[in-house]
Amino acid sequence: MDKNSKVEPVTAKPFIKWAGGKTQLLNELEKRFPPKIIRTKRIKRYIEPFVGGGALFFHLKRDYNIEESYLFDINKELVIAYKTLQINHKGLMDKLSEIEDKHLQKSEDKRKEYYYKIRNEYNRQMDGFDYVNYSDEWVKRTSFLIFLNKTCFNGLFRQNQKGEFNVPFGRYKNPKIHSKKNIIGIYEALQDTEVFCGDFTEACNYIEKESFIYLDPPYRPLNKTSNFTSYAKNGFNDEDQTRLAQFFKITDEQGAYLMLSNSDPKNQDIHDEFFDNLYNNYNIERITAKRNINCDASKRGEIKELIITNYLQF
Repeated sequence: MDKNSKVEPVTAKPFIKWAGGKTQLLNELEKRFPPKIIRTKRIKRYIEPFVGGGALFFHLKRDYNIEESYLFDINKELVIAYKTLQINHKGLMDKLSEIEDKHLQKSEDKRKEYYYKIRNEYNRQMDGFDYVNYSDEWVKRTSFLIFLNKTCFNGLFRQNQKGEFNVPFGRYKNPKIHSKKNIIGIYEALQDTEVFCGDFTEACNYIEKESFIYLDPPYRPLNKTSNFTSYAKNGFNDEDQTRLAQFFKITDEQGAYLMLSNSDPKNQDIHDEFFDNLYNNYNIERITAKRNINCDASKRGEIKELIITNYLQF
């Protein structure tokens, strides 16, 4: 295809609710894109080393012309879900429709029983599961993941140290497990995209000058009792945050455009300079965001988040 030809936009949104998802911050992020990208609406190479729910990726696919996309995540469950959507979205839609119909036909007590039946099977299926070579089992596992995410308490993804999904049942009157239109949109968005399972540093192999890289790592806990970084069983600690800052510096030197978001430790301690020190050579902005995932509803509300870039925005 001629790279200068008009590319039809695709419309998709995240298929899974992910802690730290960026749907609510899309406008704030877009305001801070590299000026050249805002002006031309074109991105030669887009790289996201922590794709998570993919809110920014899907937004870009709708409104920008992206020639090449490379998505990474350390969470193998999430990665096989993306690849299943790439390879067999029709089979996934069929399986999700089957599960949704069964679930909605049940009473609340039976729905709860069905939820734990699926959760137990999902966790048992992990033993010996082939996460490398695609098979029909990927469709089944991805359908379980999406169902659990849409029907669990507070709609989140969390693993224990064994890698098991451990979120309890959530009570929803008529949960929408999936949208066929959205799954088709996701399938279209992923067609010219490569998806990898691995540490963020593996993205180094795909970076070139003027690549646009968005970094959305597991957030640093706001305090010692809110350590929700269990997107993958190994978590993401301050040592990893420091490794990420080194990655930022290296890729900056390669001429890439870099944008990073994280929680602001000053929400808890005004004297905490952790990120200010790590990224003292770059542009650091603080914006207002809503914290939606917390088991204590009283602790949800507005907080400050960081957006860090390595380029001038004007």
